[in-house]
Amino acid sequence: MQQTQEKILVLDFGGQYNQLIARRVREQKVYAEILPYNRTSVEEIRRAGYRGIIFTGGPNSVYDESSPHFDPAVIDAGIPILGICYGDQLLAQMAGGEIRSAAECSEYGRTPLELRRCELFEGIPEKIVCWMSHTDQVSTPPSGFEVIASTSNCRCAAICDEKRKLYGVQFHPEVTHTEHGSEILRNFLFRVCGCSADWRMDDFIENAVEQYRRELDGKRALLALSGGVDSSVAAALLHRAIGENLVCVFVDHGLMRKDEGDFVEHTFKDRFGVNFIRVNAEQRFLDRLTGLTDPEKKRKAIGEEFIRVFEDEARKLGKIDILVQGTIYPDVVESGRGDASTIKSHHNVGGLPAVMDFERIVEPLAELFKDEVREVGTKLGLPDALVHRQPFPGPGLAVRIIGEVTRPKLELLREADAIFRSELEGAGCPSDQYFAVLTDLRSVGVKGDARTYGRTVVLRAVTTDDFMTAEWTKLPLSVLESASSRITNELPEIARVVYDITSKPPATVEWE
Repeated sequence: MQQTQEKILVLDFGGQYNQLIARRVREQKVYAEILPYNRTSVEEIRRAGYRGIIFTGGPNSVYDESSPHFDPAVIDAGIPILGICYGDQLLAQMAGGEIRSAAECSEYGRTPLELRRCELFEGIPEKIVCWMSHTDQVSTPPSGFEVIASTSNCRCAAICDEKRKLYGVQFHPEVTHTEHGSEILRNFLFRVCGCSADWRMDDFIENAVEQYRRELDGKRALLALSGGVDSSVAAALLHRAIGENLVCVFVDHGLMRKDEGDFVEHTFKDRFGVNFIRVNAEQRFLDRLTGLTDPEKKRKAIGEEFIRVFEDEARKLGKIDILVQGTIYPDVVESGRGDASTIKSHHNVGGLPAVMDFERIVEPLAELFKDEVREVGTKLGLPDALVHRQPFPGPGLAVRIIGEVTRPKLELLREADAIFRSELEGAGCPSDQYFAVLTDLRSVGVKGDARTYGRTVVLRAVTTDDFMTAEWTKLPLSVLESASSRITNELPEIARVVYDITSKPPATVEWE
């Protein structure tokens, strides 16, 4: 949906951080629109009136015939271009430069970078640390381009043709690991593209409400309400658009945290008075999960069973045309889209069955990050306790139990998770997401002077602003000690407690 006349095009070549680029642009109050490279033409780009174009990263090599390419005419369209990583290499190749691949070219992680004066780096120190993730690189810049940044292994770490406003950077300015990355993007937006920062989140709300009021006129919609911030904000947004034609269905699949189902019902049915239906479907989901140990199979089984439950409820309610989900963009990215690789199938994206009874699925938040969703929720008037509630995955504890999911395992994990959460909250420890994981690992222990052979629980806490990247939270040792002591003392089946100190990447937030 068009938010404003002033737009930046993020041309998607299949990288994992593509939406993060758009998010960084939006942080500067400039609207970013993501389009796939293989369904977008130069003519469409010209007609849309974009102020600038950003070529994203991607997992391919530009010299492979099967890799994503684009019409070279775009570089002569008079629109400023910034190529990032794969986008940098593609821009250079399109303009006549050379790309090479060699083991000694590879750079991964934080890398010292030396900059030279140009409009893109105006106001940036000459030496910074950037985030690299590449094997290929530009070896010979195109005619008319100059090298504006280098590392010890990459002479052409950034190139530009300032006359035509064409820029390429091998590093990733969109990630927080790159020092002054936001300032580099700001320079591209305002110094190079001449943007004026006229986009607001209110525009998203107004346009979304108008769009769905028009598109769903006269239709009834069933919203898959989990009680988390994403589905809650989707409910508030769609309720503003179609009112009483929205019915919220909460499926209690038995995979919830301790007392979660009762909290959700009280919050939405008793406090907010929405059209709310609670479906107790624990046995259905346990039956579907019997014998499954592979994470992808578990996610897909849960995703399909959710749909079947919603279909059953829709038939009871009469004709329901639309299924509404609180899908956000990290779900879409990690489930794989276009040329992007699949990290894991989210139950509401990659786990959906091919055939469903609904006319269509509506996902009003599918282009937003978690922090943007929270901003929308606040502007829609949702209480802070709900907007900033601890995230919880749709598949619930099923992706926090390694191996087969059973009722005894669920009961054990619920208690361990509740203890860990109470310890963190009691100590006032800041963390964006924290939980316990029940592994399949057993280890020898000693309780009451007797040998035990019990299960191992992993505690995890992460700090993040977008859930695309995350750092493990450095909790006080006293809090970890207290949580471990309580878990092993109060739960005889647990013999060992460990703490996960892995960031994302290389790990994901959840374990499965």
